[in-house]
Amino acid sequence: MSELPLQFSEDQAEAWDRVAQVLSRTGVDLMQSHALPTQADAAQVTLAITGKAGSGKTMLLAALTRALTDAGLELVSGEYESRRRRDRRSLAVLAPTNKAASVLRLRGVAATTLHRILYTPVYDPEFERIAEWLAGNLPRPTIPGLADTALDRAHAFYEQVKSIPGALAAAGLRGSDFITGWKRRDDPLDIGFVDESSMLDQRQLEDLQELFSTLILFGDPAQLAPVGQSGTMVFATLPAPAQLHLSRIHRQAQDNPILDLAHALADPDLEFEDFEARVAAAAREDPRVQLAERVDSDLMARSPVLVWRNATRLRLINAFRRAHDAPETALLPGEPLLCDGLELPLKHRKKRIDLEARGLIKGAQVVYLGPGRKPGFSRLHIFGAEEPQISVASIIKIETDPEAEPFIPFAATMGAAFVHGAAVTIHKAQGSQWPDVQVFAPDLFAAARAGRQEGGIALWKRLAYVAITRAEHRLHWVIRARLARPRAPLSTDDLAAAPVPLALAPEE
Repeated sequence: MSELPLQFSEDQAEAWDRVAQVLSRTGVDLMQSHALPTQADAAQVTLAITGKAGSGKTMLLAALTRALTDAGLELVSGEYESRRRRDRRSLAVLAPTNKAASVLRLRGVAATTLHRILYTPVYDPEFERIAEWLAGNLPRPTIPGLADTALDRAHAFYEQVKSIPGALAAAGLRGSDFITGWKRRDDPLDIGFVDESSMLDQRQLEDLQELFSTLILFGDPAQLAPVGQSGTMVFATLPAPAQLHLSRIHRQAQDNPILDLAHALADPDLEFEDFEARVAAAAREDPRVQLAERVDSDLMARSPVLVWRNATRLRLINAFRRAHDAPETALLPGEPLLCDGLELPLKHRKKRIDLEARGLIKGAQVVYLGPGRKPGFSRLHIFGAEEPQISVASIIKIETDPEAEPFIPFAATMGAAFVHGAAVTIHKAQGSQWPDVQVFAPDLFAAARAGRQEGGIALWKRLAYVAITRAEHRLHWVIRARLARPRAPLSTDDLAAAPVPLALAPEE
């Protein structure tokens, strides 16, 4: 076994060595911290490292990322790539959604989304000179209309945080000033790490395999497969030698009652009533597990209630809006929304790419800040995005009944579509985490009574596993179909009070 940079468990060490062997065949030596130029005839390789929550997948991903950057690989962030460095070996750390990428970034891993790697920004040539200067490739430029003090701020920012857009923002510029559009990436990349790969569908996997010569997937086999995948995750289709499983739960996770509950679901003889009794016992012993008699409406404003049934989702959303005296024909600032996709014709492909790259992809969580300057536009805060506050043409749907047409308070002719985000299905919550998570237990009881299975495992167990592992610090197990009245009105004070840059909007 090669010398390891951390004290790994045996299964992590085996996975490290296997990855090191694969990378050595491509010219990357982790032991010597050295990388040879890319081999043009290198064969495409896909590996999967799987394990349940607490098995150390993120720890291993972070250690491999550090080792590869120490070996000289350029970390591709999807924000700006110097033309003079495209011959260097590269690494990209990806996640399917902005929320999943932001979870990695909070843990010190410079992750981005699939969309930001599949599509690259096109910089205005004038501002590209600033980017090349910050990257050390050109002398300090002189930009008409941009003071030296602004360039000094950009340079000081970049010295602290290696982010070109962040540095340009420090100079007083907005993304729309220096990014003129987006294009599909032409040049292939080298090595790709994909976290939360249980969310990938087959088409996304094929797109990534076309782009990367070496692709390593990190995923949890106990989660829910994407809709349309027949209960099968993409890494399960790889040949057995390409699948590496982490089975040990690490010390830092062993005293976590939330993860203890998650791993208890692996017991094939466990019934729903027995599991709920375990939740109640954990709640008596540890404040990180709460047995709640009703849904907390204050938490719903930033952390959605997780449910199984769509009818439950709608009932909770409408109860939340009534509790806040929200008008039927309008949204209140502070209401949470969920991006339901982009309703744009094919001829607006460039605008679709722009909005997706800015964070408006299906499943993105946002907060409504207020109406935009143009009819049909909304000002929004996108969680997990580098530039979180934008204004965009919106189609916002407020659903009241599963059988009725939704009410649409904002209706641009085309643009980003949204549904309310105070409650979401557990399927759509995958890849996200929140400090506090409320799980609506009556829905899981209904799933248990239905007797359905997915991939040979009781559906209620998969639902419960995904739902409770979304909680970072505290799990609220809601046992009654009741809603507590809010203690405070809706507000946007907790969101960054930054200038709201106008995204490239479909109506412009």
